[in-house]
Amino acid sequence: MPAGKLLVVLLTLYLIWQAIFTAPDTLLSWKTILQNAWQSPVKGLFIVSAILIPVNWGFEAKKWQLLAQKLEPISYLRAYRAVMVGLTLGFITPNRLGDYAGRVLELKSKQRLEAIGAIFIGRFCQLVATVIVGSVGLLYFIVSFFWAAYPGVSVSIIFLLLALVTATLLFLYNAQAMVAVIAAIKPLKKLVHFVAIMANYSSAEISRLLLLSLGRYAVFLLQFIFLLILFDVKLSALQYVCGVAGTFFIKSIVPSVSLLSDLGVRELSAMYLFGLLGQERLQVLSASLSLWLLNIAMPSLIGLYFVLRLRFFRKGVPA
Repeated sequence: MPAGKLLVVLLTLYLIWQAIFTAPDTLLSWKTILQNAWQSPVKGLFIVSAILIPVNWGFEAKKWQLLAQKLEPISYLRAYRAVMVGLTLGFITPNRLGDYAGRVLELKSKQRLEAIGAIFIGRFCQLVATVIVGSVGLLYFIVSFFWAAYPGVSVSIIFLLLALVTATLLFLYNAQAMVAVIAAIKPLKKLVHFVAIMANYSSAEISRLLLLSLGRYAVFLLQFIFLLILFDVKLSALQYVCGVAGTFFIKSIVPSVSLLSDLGVRELSAMYLFGLLGQERLQVLSASLSLWLLNIAMPSLIGLYFVLRLRFFRKGVPA
């Protein structure tokens, strides 16, 4: 890991430590929070959140099924298996790069390395969904907490968010432009073969992929809100949605540097935004860690079963 990335990791961990564990009786307070959640009359929300795990990754599997059709026809179950393999391999790699390897290994096509472009389009769709909803969420915080004191800066940030939303949508619906940019950059020119497939998706297909991405985003958002309610974070419906949307936005634009699927980035941003709303950091941290446990850690363990069944040195994979 480059020194710069290592510095970011250490700084993130340090800030979380300063925000949480330097307070007196932190462990005792955390124990009380967990006990209250276990005895809460709404503890069934944890079960509901767990039930939504396969729904969450089901949206991603449907996206991958549609994306992979440009290379070979695959069933929904095969697509789901590929997503689980990619999730497990991505769990231990920066920027979830293992996700690419996992999905590629599950394809039979001799040109399966061309799937890299298809995987990128799928991830970019998810990023666009996060940017669109997250920008609305951050707009709430800008107007509520910064507009009066810093109107000029607030206006600049709003225009920046609008420009970001516009730019991501333009790139998404003009993937051939992204391919052209890659081809024009000499060091990246040799990668064109692997991403050329991005230009093969029609606007209608992109729109369908974006809707699936928004569906998956909605599941994530509901899970986080349910967990916040479970850990006694009390807000209005608008504040729940904007707080979670803002958290996901910040997590998505911060470069991924950890080997544990960005563990720490989401927690730090969640504690900051919900702290502005007057919420206790330990309760927010508990909800965020629970979300990570449900959607990343547990599915990654399940995906390990499929990873162990892979035979890496072969031309095909089992149907």
